[in-house]
Amino acid sequence: MTNPTEGVRQKHPSLFEPATLLLIAVLCVFGAIIGMQLLVSLGITANTSLIGALAAMALARVPLAAFMRYRSIHVQNLAQSAISSATFGAANSLLLPVGIPWLLGRPDLVLPMLVGAFFAMLLDAYLLYRMFDSRVFPATGAWPPGVAAAEAIKAGDEGGRKAVLMGIGFGTGVVASFIKIPLAWIGFAGSTAVTGIPMSAFGVAFIGNIWALTMFGVGLLLRGYSGQIFGGPLFETIIPKGDLMAAYIPHGFMIGAGLVALLQVATLLFRRSDAAKANEARGGVSDAEVKRALGLGTVGYLVIAVFIALVGGLMSDMSIGMLILFVLYAAFAAYVHELIVGLAAMHSGWFPAFAVALITLIIGMLIGFPMPALALLVGFSAATGPAFADMGYDLKAGYLLRGNGADPVFERDGRRQQLFAAMFAFVIAGAVVLFSYQSFFDQNLVAPVNKVYAATIKAGVAPGVAWQLFLWAIPGAILQFVGGPKRQIGVLFATGLLIAFPMAGWAVLAGILCRIIWEKLRGADGDGDMEVFAAGVIAGDAIFSFFDSVSKNFWKR
Repeated sequence: MTNPTEGVRQKHPSLFEPATLLLIAVLCVFGAIIGMQLLVSLGITANTSLIGALAAMALARVPLAAFMRYRSIHVQNLAQSAISSATFGAANSLLLPVGIPWLLGRPDLVLPMLVGAFFAMLLDAYLLYRMFDSRVFPATGAWPPGVAAAEAIKAGDEGGRKAVLMGIGFGTGVVASFIKIPLAWIGFAGSTAVTGIPMSAFGVAFIGNIWALTMFGVGLLLRGYSGQIFGGPLFETIIPKGDLMAAYIPHGFMIGAGLVALLQVATLLFRRSDAAKANEARGGVSDAEVKRALGLGTVGYLVIAVFIALVGGLMSDMSIGMLILFVLYAAFAAYVHELIVGLAAMHSGWFPAFAVALITLIIGMLIGFPMPALALLVGFSAATGPAFADMGYDLKAGYLLRGNGADPVFERDGRRQQLFAAMFAFVIAGAVVLFSYQSFFDQNLVAPVNKVYAATIKAGVAPGVAWQLFLWAIPGAILQFVGGPKRQIGVLFATGLLIAFPMAGWAVLAGILCRIIWEKLRGADGDGDMEVFAAGVIAGDAIFSFFDSVSKNFWKR
């Protein structure tokens, strides 16, 4: 691998070189189609980032001059950035939002929703690009899937000891992901169901912030075992049948933690410190630049909210005052959703985008917005966040491959090319969704979570929900405040509470225990090896999950 700090400064490969652009265009179409198919059939979107890198690696081995450029790790980085952007963009940011009004019997709102979601997705990714390597979203943050992608590319390029360690981690991730464990073995007596081992959660524990990940794991376990822990008569009046979601406890925690996180970001930006000066001195994004980006985001989300409201015909459903309130709330909700998803993704590699959009919807129902406005609101909120998080993963991978910012000019150039790759991917994703969404809907194929949103809107809000949200927002806010902006324990704990996957909780805590033991045995010298092994585990889990999801979808059809 060429070190950008040695010799003459190298030029980063351009997305617009014909051979590179052709490869990326094909990968983007493939990624968009796969993402949509998996979302409507299984309810999830696989991370295809490594598929793009592997495709470039494979083509680089073809003995033709036209394919030699694919040997560049930076071209491979552009390939993995583009395909993952196309996958998440087409599925999570576009197809999911447009399915909501269709399920509610308002096909006339589908195109306004698609256009609004498309521009929200573009703005979403661009804002992360502007804020990456700042004190809010530092390049030194965990961003675990990005680390996995970078280490996989480096291992394929360098070989040697790192490749062996990466291979061991990869094999561990694949084999362990293949194993299915009866739920009865992990405390669900009488259950005949089985669960897989989420090895990505295990690998993340070696990379992310220990405090944040511990709270994430605890939240996962509390949610997973809420019936056993809170199902007795002692908690019946507070948590009926031990169901945390029915009591709106995770929602309240996330509202409180999210609002405090927003205040912490604002405090961070408006308080000059030695840390801010040091970050700017080394070439990082300045606080002033982040403020400008946030200002652009404010204007952008307001404009998109106005567009959705007007084109969606909400003026006929609401008074002027209510319409203004809708625009302000929709823009604010998109901002907070983006922030929460970004922070959770940076620290844990997981993000509760679906659940946070549901919180946005519930608050909108409490405000009293009519059904069409709610459909557009939750779709707009859901469209922001996934592209933001995915852009963070991709830029982290590029940052590592470009030498951790050792050459600021080369780093900025590479980051700009990654932005071009992502935007190109989003345009392709938008075209694929535009020409295919009707065929999905004609077969009644929508994202499963859309049915939850639609059912929630139709059912209305039960009495006492506002009080429940307020009540549980208090401990969420306190937890986030105590942990501070670097640990984000409030947001991560709430993230765990929103995800019903207890096995992931065990995997995270087991990974943290192994990490502590590793650090005790190897000391500081073992950190690099630990990250390479963990990246291999995450990569193995991602590859297995992708092909497992594709095969399930194939046999289901």
